[in-house]
Amino acid sequence: MKGEYKKLREKDKKASDILVNELKRQQSTLGLIASENFVSTNVLRATGSVFTNKYSEGYPAKRYYGGNKYVDEIEILAQERAKELFGAEHVNVQPYSGSPANLEVYFAVLNHGDKVLGMNLAHGGHLTHGHPINFSGKTYKFIQYGVDKKTHLIDYDEIRKLAKKEKPKLILSGATAYPREIDFKIFHEIAEEIGAISMVDMSHIAGLIAAKVHPSPFPFTDIITTTTHKTLRGPRGAMILCKEKFAKDIDRAVFPGMQGGPHNHTTAGMTVAFGEALKPEFKEYAKQIVKNCKTLAEELTNRGMNLVSGGTDNHLILADLTSLNISGKEAESLLEEVGIIVNKNMVPYDKRSPFDPSGIRIGTAGLTTRGMKESEMKLLAELMMKTLKNKDSKDYKLKVKQEVKQLCEDFPIYNDL
Repeated sequence: MKGEYKKLREKDKKASDILVNELKRQQSTLGLIASENFVSTNVLRATGSVFTNKYSEGYPAKRYYGGNKYVDEIEILAQERAKELFGAEHVNVQPYSGSPANLEVYFAVLNHGDKVLGMNLAHGGHLTHGHPINFSGKTYKFIQYGVDKKTHLIDYDEIRKLAKKEKPKLILSGATAYPREIDFKIFHEIAEEIGAISMVDMSHIAGLIAAKVHPSPFPFTDIITTTTHKTLRGPRGAMILCKEKFAKDIDRAVFPGMQGGPHNHTTAGMTVAFGEALKPEFKEYAKQIVKNCKTLAEELTNRGMNLVSGGTDNHLILADLTSLNISGKEAESLLEEVGIIVNKNMVPYDKRSPFDPSGIRIGTAGLTTRGMKESEMKLLAELMMKTLKNKDSKDYKLKVKQEVKQLCEDFPIYNDL
């Protein structure tokens, strides 16, 4: 691909310079944002392929345009691989991203004003799980649940009581900032008890579920959405997986209900990523993500960082920095100065604003893709705490920056670009 970038530079230096600068940024920093990962060069190739040229409204063998023989083939292959990965009865791989996928599910099975149970954004949920400023919260009557004030864990008994009291039409589980395993079976049982539809948003943990290192929502959950990046290590896209009885309504909601032509280049990238995830080495990779996250959590705790729920079971850590007298926004900025990339994040029962919250969110999927293991997590914890505890020391920052640079050189990415 080096040759292709050189050709771009010859034709459009300004755009090429920006692209190369972003490549260098990714190569020279430690990406710890839990919703990010690094796709393989083959996924990049497929996502940047000639499929970007083709318009294909509709579904395989039912298109509104001609010339879709190979679009049909790549979409069917993506569906087959996704079914094999997760054991799903039906898959739609056309949603443009995770938020549209969630809204398409609501559009498929709910009427305006219907009641839904979803996780509060401030406790680890997502905007599309019913936040009042989001389309989901404005269109449907969301009842929000959170985590226990002391343990910061989901209280399934409280959710059962809430569900029986409110009787929602749909119960949604899944999170973007919850560091513990989620018992999807209990959520489905609660939904069954009150005659509700069970839905899971597994966007963050799809790769862990595919590798069987996190409890699966299959085969019992009615409808499941996921992005295809994050732990699944594919391109930025999404899919909806469901029981066969919901297939027709889901497909109609995606097209023509809310979308036009699918992004076929993304479908091609997803197909390649799913093929990679079906290989035995992906299971080992996912196991290592969790090992790395647990090690990093333990080392940060030992060095004085307060972790929400006391630790992690998956790929992410949510840290409350109140005891360090640093805000999440300040910590994000300080760490980026030395080449460690995290994101500021609300913590449960946060007293600060979402724009300057008390916490940061940390993930290990990207570093695991680079080949890092437990020993690097121990060093990383030391570098992070050195930075945060010595925020006014230029000498400390310079030393940490040099060690980060060395780690990046020891575990390179995209050398072939």
